[in-house]
Amino acid sequence: MSKLGLYVKFTAKPGKRDDLAKILLDAAASAQSVKDCELYIVNVSDTEPDTIWVTEVWSNPDAHEASLAQEETKASVQLAMPLIVGVESTKVKPIGGKGI
Repeated sequence: MSKLGLYVKFTAKPGKRDDLAKILLDAAASAQSVKDCELYIVNVSDTEPDTIWVTEVWSNPDAHEASLAQEETKASVQLAMPLIVGVESTKVKPIGGKGI
């Protein structure tokens, strides 16, 4: 099965980017123990004060879906939702490169 890559753009409510980033960084810390999560990077922009980008690589799409069903993930989503104005996600298929 092919790897799954995701670029996820979160738009936070004005002034809430850092609060949302903390929740996403906690999710990244939790992902350290998830074997099938190969990459989970939280990025912020110097030019978009309310935007956070998350870059993810999963060993396969099923592993990503399974992660969304975990209670810890559901709890993080519940914390994050009041801080979010919008979410855009792009799925990609990693085929190689440094870190893959």
